[in-house]
Amino acid sequence: MRILVINPGATSTKVAVFEDKQKILQETLQHSVEELDKYPTIMDQKEMRANAVEGFLKRHNLTIDQFDAIAARGGILPPVESGTYIVDENMVNYLINKTKVQHASNLAAVIGYELSKRASRTIPVYITDPVSVDEMIPEARLSGIKDIERKSLSHISNMRAVGIRIAEELGKSFYELNMVIAHLGSGISVAPFEKGRMIDVNNANDEGPFSVERTGELPVGDVVKLCYSGQYTKEQLKKMFVGKGGLVAYLGTNDLREAFKMAENDPKALEVIEAMAYQIAQEIGAMCVVLKGKVDAIVLTGGMAYSERFVDMIKSYVFKFAPIFVVPGEMEMEALAYGALRVLTGVEEPKVWKPQEV
Repeated sequence: MRILVINPGATSTKVAVFEDKQKILQETLQHSVEELDKYPTIMDQKEMRANAVEGFLKRHNLTIDQFDAIAARGGILPPVESGTYIVDENMVNYLINKTKVQHASNLAAVIGYELSKRASRTIPVYITDPVSVDEMIPEARLSGIKDIERKSLSHISNMRAVGIRIAEELGKSFYELNMVIAHLGSGISVAPFEKGRMIDVNNANDEGPFSVERTGELPVGDVVKLCYSGQYTKEQLKKMFVGKGGLVAYLGTNDLREAFKMAENDPKALEVIEAMAYQIAQEIGAMCVVLKGKVDAIVLTGGMAYSERFVDMIKSYVFKFAPIFVVPGEMEMEALAYGALRVLTGVEEPKVWKPQEV
């Protein structure tokens, strides 16, 4: 099965070609600031980006007709269950006209759908595990303030992909295991998966451990004082929490490797790194509790998982809870391709997104 994968970001579009599970091509198509500034909204970029993807195919002597499916990154839809969804007119209409959050990921399904229409035959388009997947149990939703509900926003695409991979290595189905999976990137998501279902997760922007550039959870009283201090605008505070928090706030870098270099001569830098590992381990422990201690595996993934030293810091706290597996980096392109492949080969049934979910 040949699958075209499309994953738009703020200033680039990642494109890959898979044959079954084998990635045979991948490129990052860069879009200059000058080029992007021509478009009033992100969605206005759809034709430009679709043409860029076609240009990629032409450079490699490929056409849309040669693919069995297009796998696109999921956009900001209302809360949905995990799985692979068929991209249809209803979904495209919502992403173009109704989504409440303007984000580059909204382009993926729209571009894929547009490209499929340019083919001489019917080519299905799928999204797998969009960021808005929400399978939280009711008791996980309550925040302590009646008007504020905890949100399920996470790195689920990569987490489910590595969870399925580890289950396969164990000779099991992902849907018969309990796992705690931690994505360790610029944002950190830690989630308990009960028989394949993500029943809780920290919102990587607002909750959980601090990361290389995000604060994670903060003392509420002190945040209120900061908000009313008159020293910062709303936008400055938001940037402080996401973008200039974590390692950036303490050490001026969002690169864990650079932080470890600093730690060679600065004990304070090592203390900050150890505190981040400590908070991640705390969150993993909390999610083991959500699974009532019945945990088959703890999985560490994301960019920071490349650091053996940092991984060992986390392991030192949680090694008694369950076997620990490390899958460094991110498998987002693979996750999208494998989701489509599971549908194409009959392993999973595709889901249909219903507009009444809005």
